[in-house]
Amino acid sequence: MSKIAEKTDLDLPTGARLTALDEEYRENLYDVLDRLRAAAPVHRDPELGHVFATRHDDVRAVLRDRELLVDPRTTLPDDYVRLFVSDLESDDYNPSMLFLDDPDHKRLRGIVSQAFNPRSVEAMRPRIEAIAAELLDAMEGKSEADLIADYAAPLPTIVIAEMLGVAREDRAEFKRWSDDIVQAFDPLRSEETSRRMAASQQAMRAYFVDAIAERRAHPREDLMSELIRAEEEGSKLSNREVLSMCTLLLTAGNVTTTDLIGNGMFALLTHREELDKLKDRPSLIVNAVEEMLRYDSPVTDSGRHAAKDIVVGGCPVEKGRTVTTSLAAANHDPAVYPEPHRFDLERADTHHHSFGGGVHMCLGAPLARLEAQIAIQALITRFPAIALAREAPVRRHLPAFRGFQRLVVTL
Repeated sequence: MSKIAEKTDLDLPTGARLTALDEEYRENLYDVLDRLRAAAPVHRDPELGHVFATRHDDVRAVLRDRELLVDPRTTLPDDYVRLFVSDLESDDYNPSMLFLDDPDHKRLRGIVSQAFNPRSVEAMRPRIEAIAAELLDAMEGKSEADLIADYAAPLPTIVIAEMLGVAREDRAEFKRWSDDIVQAFDPLRSEETSRRMAASQQAMRAYFVDAIAERRAHPREDLMSELIRAEEEGSKLSNREVLSMCTLLLTAGNVTTTDLIGNGMFALLTHREELDKLKDRPSLIVNAVEEMLRYDSPVTDSGRHAAKDIVVGGCPVEKGRTVTTSLAAANHDPAVYPEPHRFDLERADTHHHSFGGGVHMCLGAPLARLEAQIAIQALITRFPAIALAREAPVRRHLPAFRGFQRLVVTL
């Protein structure tokens, strides 16, 4: 049976605790998770109202359990997930497939999955390489650059915007909107941030409503038109579903891949021997990106909700309660990974949970992998002397996501 604790003897941070809103958790993530895994692999947290699992095998079992749910409407009124979703009973609530269970999840995923299969994604390689080259051209001649603002953020935003058919002149607005919208994951956001988030949600919705109507009348060769045309077992997407899917793809395609590129480059720049190894042996890039995903996952947590009373790792979980699986902790479990805190581009076993698991495995994983491989290889080839600047990196304060708000480098 697992040790179970309710925050009394774990010597953990106070306040926001097991979220990136807590400074100790954010800045010393893997130390906190090691302490928690050792003291209580499954931690019932009455303060945040969820069960937190840190052991690799428990995380894998939860993610693969088809009887567990993701729809927040199935949770208890005081559950942790309700901190992030405030309008569950509203007529305007329009969940993405990220928060839907079967059969709706299966239907929606089936319709959009063709655009993100490995073959379709590989066909995008020349265009992604060209986008990376354009961004690097703009950095030429600078002594310093913010790796996030100048490179890691715009690259995936441009890729997904082009896929959807968003006009070039509208991309800056979409970047701003998507950055605001992800603040929904911060339950302690200020009133000003909430107002900005709501305004951006409304602006993006209005844009897509008009764009969807235009595509229905005049289809194009873009993903938005494909979503409108697509069928799955005779079922087509409604306007609300197309709207939700476009918003999800743009927002998810922006933040997580940005963080993958930023975290991966930070790992290389703080492990110069590994950076030199990759410069000398470019063929390592595929394994390197998998190790980057394992070593410092862009998404730290993923949740499931109990459809009935269950037990996870010896810990009772009542119906309607969230089980938060710590992807970051699972990726550093010493029972599975030898020397888990060692960053090793030649690690033989780089399997990880950074894209989740089970039926809700991240649909965009092939695209994120390819973007990171291209972006990182192109960057260190163009600027072989790249190094961290004197300015300290700044981490983003956003639960469930791990990345940098600012990462200044010398070129």
